[in-house]
Amino acid sequence: MCASRNGKSRRQNEMQVHVIEPTLEDYSGHCFGLVRSFCDASGGLRVTVWGGRGSEQLDFPQAVDVNPLFRRRLRIPQLFALFLRLLRGGSRVVVMTARRGDLLLARLAAGSALPPGRLFLYFHWYRSTPRRLAFLRRAAQRQPAITILATTQSVADTFSHAGFRDVLLLPYPLTARPAATADAQPFTHLLYAGAARQDKGFGKVVALVEHLRERGENWPISVQISADHYGKYDEQTLADIARLERCAYSGLQMIRSALSPSDYSALFPGGICLQPYDRSEFRDRASGVTMDALVHGCPVIAPSGTWIADIVTRSRAGVVLEKFDPDSIIIAARRVIDDYAVYRKNALAGGAALRERSWEPLLALLRALS
Repeated sequence: MCASRNGKSRRQNEMQVHVIEPTLEDYSGHCFGLVRSFCDASGGLRVTVWGGRGSEQLDFPQAVDVNPLFRRRLRIPQLFALFLRLLRGGSRVVVMTARRGDLLLARLAAGSALPPGRLFLYFHWYRSTPRRLAFLRRAAQRQPAITILATTQSVADTFSHAGFRDVLLLPYPLTARPAATADAQPFTHLLYAGAARQDKGFGKVVALVEHLRERGENWPISVQISADHYGKYDEQTLADIARLERCAYSGLQMIRSALSPSDYSALFPGGICLQPYDRSEFRDRASGVTMDALVHGCPVIAPSGTWIADIVTRSRAGVVLEKFDPDSIIIAARRVIDDYAVYRKNALAGGAALRERSWEPLLALLRALS
């Protein structure tokens, strides 16, 4: 195993918790924000982070041990070996963005049934199909005491119905730092923040930029085109990026790389955050970008029938659309711009409400085990 970057001795009475996030290599996506917010909240726990190559260079507290273990091509065998070492050695393990494969590897590595309070798998969503549900039922029969953390009630219900005994509803924690001030901030730009992905409607944003150019509009729009993890894009996204580069729209700012937390946060003030996400993929799936936008007072334009739309509607912090074509986006954006101060105020209030969600349910459970 890799040596940690921080070999400081700690008090013996602090419980050690191992946090695993194999895709944590840089500031791409929300992995860093999620792990960092847990570390910040985890007073009284000894936290060891197992991340990918480069994770030891990220901005973690000095008290946290960071191990840059994972390599992309070796991630699966490395994860199995780490599970084997930690689970059979009696460690407490939290997987921050759990997937079905993590459940399978952990089940195999553990060997015999784990006692309660040893393995915590945080599922942000789970696509339910008959085959996937049958897999969960088999996993629950063999490892019923794995603690499942779920961002939404429907995800929690899925695992409970499959037979897992310990299922904890843990809404996606707030990872962004709140806006420093609620002072008036005028509208300055449209914004697409986060990774350029098809399930996040990147192609619809490109179509909007082309439409703005054809209409002779001059609205500024900032579009982040960085990849989610490992710098990879699918073919359609590469084609969409090429279209955007050819567009020659004068108001376009393309952001090509993953940003530091402070530079990423600076995207939101004065913006209107466009989230033309796939309705079926995000029907019950939390969005870190939505939370980041609200915390920074940035109104959101969201697709109907999604978790995002529910948050936006309850906080009155934006507009929900049935169709996400360019004309509909423009109409919605004008509506927000015409009353931007109110929408911004509502967004800040919505962000403040989200701050009430925290890691405390999980931390209370971990501390009770010490």
